[in-house]
Amino acid sequence: MKNVLLIGCNGQMGKVVQEAITNHPNVQLVAGFDRLAKNDSPFPIYQDLAAIKESIDVVIDFSHHSMTKNTLSYCIEQKLPVVIATTGLSDEILQSIKDAAKKIPVFYSANMSLGVNALIQALQKIAPILEEDFQIEIIEKHHRFKKDAPSGTALLLADSINAVLDQPKEYIYGRSGNENENAMSEIGIHAVRGGSIPGEHTVLFAGEDEIIELKHTALSRGIFANGAIKAALFIEKQKTGFFSMNELLKGK
Repeated sequence: MKNVLLIGCNGQMGKVVQEAITNHPNVQLVAGFDRLAKNDSPFPIYQDLAAIKESIDVVIDFSHHSMTKNTLSYCIEQKLPVVIATTGLSDEILQSIKDAAKKIPVFYSANMSLGVNALIQALQKIAPILEEDFQIEIIEKHHRFKKDAPSGTALLLADSINAVLDQPKEYIYGRSGNENENAMSEIGIHAVRGGSIPGEHTVLFAGEDEIIELKHTALSRGIFANGAIKAALFIEKQKTGFFSMNELLKGK
């Protein structure tokens, strides 16, 4: 049984992760960190990382990106493996993650869903085949409370496609105006926000007289929690280094 510290435990995703850990046979939630403390929690919730006294095996961070550097500093100090599941990270924070990985095991993915990461593998197989003749558009849909747009997953999909193309494409975020011919050198990325949509990503390959669509739909936030737990169990066994869903899926 592995002891988990959950950063951002009282947020929307934090609550989902709490439930997933409760129902998992190999992990237990022994402490949480959140700006909002709750006295009725079955585990202690801290507002100061330095005050945590419990024995921790692995840290899962589903908090705001403003907390990521503090999480990394704490994990380096305590020599703890960490899963970073926070989205909307700047290039500076991403560099901090890579720097931390030189000292501790760090697992990072812009999307913790196993299905999304399987989709990425499929995209990387077909994108080079279609590169010359098909235009690429990405449409992502999320609930009305999501703050970052486009989503980290949409950018992850676009980056994954660009990584295998002979000629990487420029990202166009939405389209407006009267001169919008879609050049073959572009990938259009479009964000939709509304209601309680957990997450939907469609990659459209549009050619002359034929269309290919690859789509992933999250029916609940539970898929991200389950992926984070799989990542935690994976990273807890690793030595110093940076790991992603690629390594986790290879080990399946």
